[in-house]
Amino acid sequence: MSPVFGSGLAKGLAVTLRTMTKKTVTAQYPDAQPELPPRSRGVIGLFEENCTVCMLCARECPDWCIYIDSHKETVPAAAPGGRERSRNVLDRFAIDFSLCMYCGICIEVCPFDALFWSPEFEYAETDIRDLTHERDKLREWMWTVPAPPALDPGAEEPKEIAAARKTADKLATAQSEASTPQEGES
Repeated sequence: MSPVFGSGLAKGLAVTLRTMTKKTVTAQYPDAQPELPPRSRGVIGLFEENCTVCMLCARECPDWCIYIDSHKETVPAAAPGGRERSRNVLDRFAIDFSLCMYCGICIEVCPFDALFWSPEFEYAETDIRDLTHERDKLREWMWTVPAPPALDPGAEEPKEIAAARKTADKLATAQSEASTPQEGES
């Protein structure tokens, strides 16, 4: 069967008429904030207390946009006769978001959960040099990180929680046995 002359034009005009009669759904951005999907990627937040300055994030970053400076500090012995320890202290943690490609490798390789995705996305600057955010700004974004999703109720209990619960139950039974008087005691 041969196509009818002008059928393509008629189909195109039908689509145009259908879309012309529908209400537009354009959201005017600054006035109406968009509904972001859960766990969306905005910027990277830093939980500074967990950072041990292991430098894994900076080494694994394909763009080399993470800058970390630190120094060693001597910690006195915890017990008498013990030896002093040294630990790394974070001096500078900065991310250059003009170079970052938001791959998330730094967050994945962090063994101490110091980096998280924040849904904040309004951090545009007029000068590209202002897109290097220091640890103070990264720490502010940490408080906008949403809580992780709830555990599956049908999932197996984590081993760590099960072991802690077992130990707590043993201590509770030992304390209750010690506090109840035995037969023959008054």
